[in-house]
Amino acid sequence: MLILAFESSAKAASAALVRDGELIAQSTQCSGLTHSRTLLPMAEDMLKNTDIRLSDVDMLACAHGPGSFTGIRIGIATVKGLAWALDKPCIGVSTLEAMAWNGISAGGIICAVMDARRSQVYNALFEIREGMPVRLTEDRAISLEELKGDVEALNSDVFLVGDGASITSSFFEAHHIPWRAAPSNLAMQSAWGVAMAAQGKKGGSADDLLPVYLRLSQAERERQERMAKG
Repeated sequence: MLILAFESSAKAASAALVRDGELIAQSTQCSGLTHSRTLLPMAEDMLKNTDIRLSDVDMLACAHGPGSFTGIRIGIATVKGLAWALDKPCIGVSTLEAMAWNGISAGGIICAVMDARRSQVYNALFEIREGMPVRLTEDRAISLEELKGDVEALNSDVFLVGDGASITSSFFEAHHIPWRAAPSNLAMQSAWGVAMAAQGKKGGSADDLLPVYLRLSQAERERQERMAKG
């Protein structure tokens, strides 16, 4: 199966072509430009340079969250538009599950963390078994104190991936929690991870593709606070 995957849940954006688990091409950009300006040009260049037509793609995939509200919406809108135009199946995968693929060479327990602000991280724990991440927890928005308790119960060091690794490692260091840091080229989200997380899963229609935010947006939280005061 040939998958065209997109990752736009954080600061960097990427697109990848993966056939039956083998990476054909990947393009990443972290220039500060909005992902709406970068995703499709990256995909177009990849297809041109690999002599693959968009019509040859079997399935489209993107990270559907958690992550940046705007970034997730851009990735989903991109995949929805392509899926409708091409009449192709598409799928959204957990950003955290896609990130866990960056730890397959490290093995052991993978702790995927994204900075969720408001004294929380988006997190899920995985264990590498037979060359692939197996989920130990659901995706959640939790405090570092809660995460510390879960990691301590595992009685093992953890491999940190994600843009929340910096604050998490500092917290773990202060509380004597053993951890390993992913190298910079494996620390952040990638479209390759999205494609690998999508492997073996059944795609659906563009109508079925929805974001998974885990928390309300800041605007929605402020609106609820105003309504509660009123």
